[in-house]
Amino acid sequence: MRMIRKRAEVPRQLIQAHANPPTTHDTATSRWKSFRRHKKPVLDALLVEQYGLCCYSEIRPDRVGLGFHIEHVENKSQHPQRTFDYSNLAACALDSQNDLPALKTQGAEVFGGHALGKSNGVDITRFISCHQADCSRFFAYLSDGRVVPADGLSPQDEDRARYTIGLLNLNSPYLQDLRQRWWEELDTLIEEHLDQDMDLRCLAGIDLIPIGNDLSPFFSITRNLFGRIAEEVLEQDAPELR
Repeated sequence: MRMIRKRAEVPRQLIQAHANPPTTHDTATSRWKSFRRHKKPVLDALLVEQYGLCCYSEIRPDRVGLGFHIEHVENKSQHPQRTFDYSNLAACALDSQNDLPALKTQGAEVFGGHALGKSNGVDITRFISCHQADCSRFFAYLSDGRVVPADGLSPQDEDRARYTIGLLNLNSPYLQDLRQRWWEELDTLIEEHLDQDMDLRCLAGIDLIPIGNDLSPFFSITRNLFGRIAEEVLEQDAPELR
């Protein structure tokens, strides 16, 4: 999970809706449904600041035939007053109308904001938000595709990491498979470059530097694999992503 900096211009319709925020779950649900025709500019703004990546999983849904939905980081059922609060919104994988029915038909597990744990409610004191400045420090990625709590965390922080991973089902078989394939592809390229005594900085830049306004998937895995070289590339060519 990489930290998302809120930087896009907030759509006017969202500002107007948030000026009189709902106060109950029912009114939040009703008003959000009525906001349907204004959701596209909101989603577009979110995707700009997220470089096209899912806020939780870091997949690129457009590359794997999936869509997005607008995620309420703090559920509108628990915090209805934040339903139209732009600082509480993020673009998350899985389109509600098309992807969810398709995944259920295939017997695949839902992940991210639509995961059962997240939908049922969140202990916000334990949940690690994609808007939290240090969210990336809580997680580590393994070669088999799993995401786990990072080494060296305090017991409290390790609990938060495990809670968030489970809540969002970030180790769904679907996500594990995508991560493992990405890891193996990068690892092979790194070995080939080392064998040929080629500069790893150029290779790192391919997937760490945005092309247009899009990043390659699994930014955090790529950053982890390249280590110090990744930090040098980001500092020089994309300091806004550090």
